[in-house]
Amino acid sequence: MKGNTETRPELTKKGVGNTNRDIVVFAFFLFLSFALWYLNALGKDAEAGIKYPVVFTNLPKDRIITEKPQMWLTIYLKGKGSSILKLKFTGKKIPVNIDISKVNYRRVPGSQNLDYYIVSSGLIKSLTVQLRSGCEVTSIKPDTIFFTLEKNVPSTVKSGKNAR
Repeated sequence: MKGNTETRPELTKKGVGNTNRDIVVFAFFLFLSFALWYLNALGKDAEAGIKYPVVFTNLPKDRIITEKPQMWLTIYLKGKGSSILKLKFTGKKIPVNIDISKVNYRRVPGSQNLDYYIVSSGLIKSLTVQLRSGCEVTSIKPDTIFFTLEKNVPSTVKSGKNAR
């Protein structure tokens, strides 16, 4: 009995070492299987919504946007998972351009100001070209973008009016 008790602590120490090593090996293969599953999922078709900042370009001559319109669009895409992942990383940095000279914007009925709106579904084709990702734009939210165009008054005239 005395001999058994002396060897038992050594066996227990080895058993603890083996258990820790088994946990490390299990965790490694669990991580490896997750990584392979994720790479496989990136190759399949997926759908996602990505928020993009908006920039308005080519405003009519002598006009400015006075009231800030919706400055973010959520663009819903369908395509390969890898393409969508790439767009998710660049989406917050690169704004989408809405070329006012090329879109069909309409005046808000009954408004006193120069309030206009754009129906977002009319932007799908131009946004698909801008993104150049191989993904298809399925929809855009909000469905309507409102903005106000006012005459651009030069700053010298503005300061002259305030001086009187």
